[in-house]
Amino acid sequence: MKQVEIITIGDELLIGQVVDTNSAWIATRLNEWGFEVMQITSVHDDATQIRQALSEAECRADVVLLTGGLGPTKDDITKHTLCEYFDTTLTYRPEIREHLEQLYSSRPDVLNRLTDTQCLFPENATLIWNRVGSAQVMAWSRQPSSLSPHTSHIISMPGVPYEMMWCMNHGVGELLRSLTEDAGTIVHRTIQVYGIPESSLALKIEKWEDALPAGMHLAYLPKDGIIRLRLSGYGVRPEEVDTEIQKLLPLVQDYLFATEDQPVEVLVGELLKQRGQTIATAESCTGGKLAMLLNRHAGSSAFYRGSVVSYANDVKTSVLHVQPFDDAVTEQVVLQMADGVRTLMRTDYAIATSGVAGPEGGTDEHPVGTVWIAIATPQGTQARRFQLGKLREQITDRAATAALIWLIRELRACNP
Repeated sequence: MKQVEIITIGDELLIGQVVDTNSAWIATRLNEWGFEVMQITSVHDDATQIRQALSEAECRADVVLLTGGLGPTKDDITKHTLCEYFDTTLTYRPEIREHLEQLYSSRPDVLNRLTDTQCLFPENATLIWNRVGSAQVMAWSRQPSSLSPHTSHIISMPGVPYEMMWCMNHGVGELLRSLTEDAGTIVHRTIQVYGIPESSLALKIEKWEDALPAGMHLAYLPKDGIIRLRLSGYGVRPEEVDTEIQKLLPLVQDYLFATEDQPVEVLVGELLKQRGQTIATAESCTGGKLAMLLNRHAGSSAFYRGSVVSYANDVKTSVLHVQPFDDAVTEQVVLQMADGVRTLMRTDYAIATSGVAGPEGGTDEHPVGTVWIAIATPQGTQARRFQLGKLREQITDRAATAALIWLIRELRACNP
């Protein structure tokens, strides 16, 4: 199985100004194509750091992918550094100039002496076209040597995400897939559970996990109360991984809510669309978090009608027709909020939340992290009290997750 290392280049990544989304996207594609990503490294726009990271990666990996530092300005030094590393010089490529003229035909002011430096290309590199940008992909292949005990492939791509993605999906992808034609496959299967601590879950499935065949590995991925269990198989057939998943399911059936790696809001949307039903939300402590989740994916208009973020108590009474109250964090208030928004929006289902997200406002009766959630359904309205942590963002994220998983289970329990 071919091993890959990814090197991302740019000061902006190391000062937190830009989040490295490229590596996650690349790693996903590489797994689909049968590569194993061994390490991801970020370095400054510094020639010494780039050379050192590349030298170390080339010793370990079959393929090294670099992104970033290929622009026309002075801080973009990757191309010059790679020329030094591969002991080559830059030559002018008129075909790149023709590409730039076509690319910027409607913006002739972009074509200047700096842009023209993009036509300089390493003499001993293979050109892989980037048809959506000015920086072209550089690729080298080196036979085993004292530097690297195996044939190594080094590919440098632009750091602009949409350009990198286009290159990976076209010429770079074609090259990489040709390297794995006789390699083993990588298979991932994910199930999701909720309502059990990670350590308790590990003990519950310990015997099954210890008996996994060679080439299979289980990962625990907890977030907001959900634990994703990802079973990965390296160099095995997909049906072998599926067989092990089938052995796992009965062990976690009391906590299982998904046998695929889909966000909870997507699962809710699919269930509602299958039934031709709709939902609305009334939110206090979650402040629109549920609304954001439910409408973030294309097609949500088929099932999601809207939300009332009733953060102020007078909005609860005037808009949702909650009866006057002294304490908003109660079962009675959240039940009325759910019924009120379901009536207002004319939906089949509704979710309501009210709680203490902190850091202030907690009492002995309602400490920070107390959240009441209600779900209104065609069969009636129910409410539950949750205790969801101490940190504000943690509490709102967990409340939204708890509400959506509860709804998933309600939907599955009802006949469509």
